[in-house]
Amino acid sequence: MSQPQIRLSAAGARSAAIVLAMPEAKYHLKNPVDWSLSSQRGNVRLGQTDKSMVCLHDLEPGTRYRFEAEGELLEFRTRPCAGAVRLDQFGASTGAEDNRDAFACAIAAVLHGGTLIVPRGTWKTGPIQLKSAMTLYLEDGAVIAAIGDRTDWPILEAQDANGKMLGSWEGLPARCYAGVVNAVGAEDLSITGPGVIDGGGDRGDWWSWPKETREGARRPRLMHLIGCEDVLLLGLTICNSPSWTVHPQGCRRLTAVGLHISNPPDSPNTDGFDPESCTEVLIEGVRFSVGDDCIAIKSGKRAPSQFCHLSPTRGVTVRHCLMERGHGGVVLGSEMSGGIHDVLVEDCEMVDTDRGLRIKTRRGRGGTVSGVTFRRVDMDGVHAALTANAFYFCDPDGHDGWVQNRAHAPVDVTTPLIRDILVEDVNLRNVSIAAGAFLGLPEAPITGVKIRGLTVTYAPDAQASVPVMADGVRNMRHMPLVVENAELVCETTGSGPHLHVCEGVSS
Repeated sequence: MSQPQIRLSAAGARSAAIVLAMPEAKYHLKNPVDWSLSSQRGNVRLGQTDKSMVCLHDLEPGTRYRFEAEGELLEFRTRPCAGAVRLDQFGASTGAEDNRDAFACAIAAVLHGGTLIVPRGTWKTGPIQLKSAMTLYLEDGAVIAAIGDRTDWPILEAQDANGKMLGSWEGLPARCYAGVVNAVGAEDLSITGPGVIDGGGDRGDWWSWPKETREGARRPRLMHLIGCEDVLLLGLTICNSPSWTVHPQGCRRLTAVGLHISNPPDSPNTDGFDPESCTEVLIEGVRFSVGDDCIAIKSGKRAPSQFCHLSPTRGVTVRHCLMERGHGGVVLGSEMSGGIHDVLVEDCEMVDTDRGLRIKTRRGRGGTVSGVTFRRVDMDGVHAALTANAFYFCDPDGHDGWVQNRAHAPVDVTTPLIRDILVEDVNLRNVSIAAGAFLGLPEAPITGVKIRGLTVTYAPDAQASVPVMADGVRNMRHMPLVVENAELVCETTGSGPHLHVCEGVSS
């Protein structure tokens, strides 16, 4: 029996996301599709889409709907709502310089299971704090715009009274400025709608001190979710982030669908979506165009006397997404000391990213990356498509001899492991540097890599460069699969006679 081509990705009280899993569908459909939506009250909407995900907004809470496309019918029900309040009922004004007090009052007034509606207009604000059992709904034309002045910006401490990590920076507990939108320990939280959350990265000085501290704190995320469960992000445009854009930290059952995450290409370290030490994460139908990695899956960083914050990330699914540019499409690491396991990436498109699937770590990190499946992905103009690098030269000591030496080092708890990676049915066009580069540690080679159904063409005007960020790596151009200290089984087809596995990543 064939699988249905139409399925519900997620539904909130006023929004829903439908996936059209047609043959050959990635982020885009092969051909446009007409659809219709009707409710139990008889209201009908008609539309057409060239994308595999359809986001529906302004729905009635607690209502049955029928969605039809390509001769298939899907019935679903929106979630109930205990009542809605509007931001402008609490003193908020589009003319105000800072509406954070109005946001705080409105959020406090939301009933358990209720909704705060942000109306059309631009609402300037400092950081806002969300709570459990609520929906933040942004109407079409609504913009939550972070102010540029950080004079009264709150700072998250590195840990709470019980030692649990709150603020963080690159995988370690650290004081940091609060996010533009924050939630700590929230359950059953939804942030939905066709509106925009603008992090104000270009309005303050955030991008001028990417690796520094100011007033003893690191830069903020745009959306910082800490220790939350059952979170839904649906339909929003999230842009202009001060640093990492969406950072779920220690969360469970997180769904992010139909988003558009966008930052300028020269904005520093503005990763798109960085789940850290999270479990059961779905990222579906999301479009990325950012200044660093599009999706960066993490699990904390090992450091002397700092281990209690480490826990694994497990069960991440990425489907029907588009990565238009960035340093990497889907990246694991480099902060992976708690382990990253069971990651599925399928039916995605990557265009003009530096790398496609990117695994990065180094000596001293410990932890294991395992169970990665990467299938039915189309890449165009990606410089180095498939990379795994155990000599990533991050941190101040990244170029030190003990990190970069190609001789065997002792194996202990600080030795990172990479194993069990499946790549299948991946189409690479206009590759510049290499179809793949796998650089493992001599004392802990990369194991269990299987590649099948890989097709490759090369960019005729490509310039030679390095495929991975490690010392002693030679410049390459139009290389196939390049391997050093890695066990790889390859069943590939290519456009020319030169696609094969060869040794020698290092110069």
